[in-house]
Amino acid sequence: MGKTFSFMVGATIGAAAGAIIGILAAPRSGAETRAMAADMANDAWDNARDMYEQGAEQARAAVNDFGPMMDAKTDELRAKVDLARERMDQLRETLNQAVASGNVTPAVDVEVEVAPEAAAEVAPEA
Repeated sequence: MGKTFSFMVGATIGAAAGAIIGILAAPRSGAETRAMAADMANDAWDNARDMYEQGAEQARAAVNDFGPMMDAKTDELRAKVDLARERMDQLRETLNQAVASGNVTPAVDVEVEVAPEAAAEVAPEA
């Protein structure tokens, strides 16, 4: 305990002596030092606020660009689905014509059915 206590006392005395010498040897008065510290704190605050505003603006731009991009991708996907449906309808019609003409014999227990949407489109309206 003697060595630890001596170390703590020495560290405390050294810190106090360093603070006193620092104050006495400072090239500026206390008011100037406080003003300089306040300026540095204000500059740091302004920089942080500017960085926040830039980040917020970039986030807003990304969100604003996301909606139209998703709309475009959705439209593109819808067009592909519609094209695939048309192609399936064409293939179904070709198969039905081949079966009806007798060129192709369907496998046992296989029926070629028209999708409900296609049946609604093909069926004549009364």
